[in-house]
Amino acid sequence: MKITKAGIILKKGFKKPRKIGEEIISWLSGKGIETVVDQVRKDLDILIILGGDGTLLHIADKASRYEIPVMGINLGGLGFLTAVSVKERFEALTLLLQGKMKVERRMLLKTRLLAGTKTAPSSDNYLYALNDIVISKGDIDQIIKLRTWCDQEFITTYRADGIIFSTPTGSTAYNLSSGGPIVQPGLDCILVTPICPFMLESRPVLLSPDVTLITQLAGKAHNVKVIVDGRFTWKMIENSRLEVKTASKPLHLISMPQKGYFEILRNKLNWGGTGNKIPNLPK
Repeated sequence: MKITKAGIILKKGFKKPRKIGEEIISWLSGKGIETVVDQVRKDLDILIILGGDGTLLHIADKASRYEIPVMGINLGGLGFLTAVSVKERFEALTLLLQGKMKVERRMLLKTRLLAGTKTAPSSDNYLYALNDIVISKGDIDQIIKLRTWCDQEFITTYRADGIIFSTPTGSTAYNLSSGGPIVQPGLDCILVTPICPFMLESRPVLLSPDVTLITQLAGKAHNVKVIVDGRFTWKMIENSRLEVKTASKPLHLISMPQKGYFEILRNKLNWGGTGNKIPNLPK
């Protein structure tokens, strides 16, 4: 990977990212690489995120549209997306310049609210999600009804606390805690997972990435929210329709070559028990 200009994105409100950022800027400068801080521009060859997954999610939309690869150095908590540790930062940068880092393609979703809201932008304005798009009942004390269609074919009316539209990347986020499946990130699909459904028959479904989903809020309900990658976006009112589909451009996420997806699951989520000895593959 030829790198002449790098962007450094710092987690807001903390001293540690700035200190480490200065070290990385100095290191890159010694390699003849120009750096800019807290900017996502078309002329960048790489974005280096210093923070947690939330910091990366905040810039994922622009990075995908400008087709800028992203490498996350984890200064936050869980660090699923920002998978490079602080201790690995200079090793990762060296491997990056040698073209030895792993580059993964991660699909995004896009969404727009088609009708029935006072706070949404025009219907031509899409918002993008690397993890998920959530319709939540908010703080009301009753379930909501969400009629859902896939390519104009009616699926069902979900009676639940809400619904999650997730990418494979987001399958280990809210989707997982709501009973949805873990999906390997390289598989393109859209996950639809009801939140605390009233009927036991309401199960998560995996759909083709080529479909268009429409969900309509049926019946009167107050304070129903649309949340895109953890950020409150719109309020829905009766008969509001939310459209969800796959974005045209993916995000290219850079990670350490020796780290596998299931190793990260075991380490981050204690999936299968991190203390268990890993058996060798039989020959």
